[in-house]
Amino acid sequence: MEECIFCKIINNEIPCSKVYEDNKVFSFLDLAPVNKGHVLVIPKEHHKDILDTPDTILADVVKVAKKIAKAVVKATNADGFNIGQNNGSAAGQAVFHFHLHIIPRFENDGLTAWPHKSYEEGEMEKFAEKI
Repeated sequence: MEECIFCKIINNEIPCSKVYEDNKVFSFLDLAPVNKGHVLVIPKEHHKDILDTPDTILADVVKVAKKIAKAVVKATNADGFNIGQNNGSAAGQAVFHFHLHIIPRFENDGLTAWPHKSYEEGEMEKFAEKI
């Protein structure tokens, strides 16, 4: 993809702080980290989101993400980590090339989980059936 910033990073057209690369997956530090050590893991093949990405490629990315997450926790001395993935603008996706975020987490880092909502009586069953 000519205008995809992640494709340009993979093709060495834009510099990055690479942390991992093999023939299918590429990983680098996020320029605007949630916490220092925040890493992105992406397939080298361009796919816009998780629904557009073949299962075999998803499997490759997740296997690498597991390896990278372990390294991030060790390198940052994190207390835990989040793996995030956004699909579509409404969900916060800013770069339309499938990617996973590995975000190191620390006790008292000021981050909170997303807010929780509740269902009305009988509504949960209706959503489960629709899905």
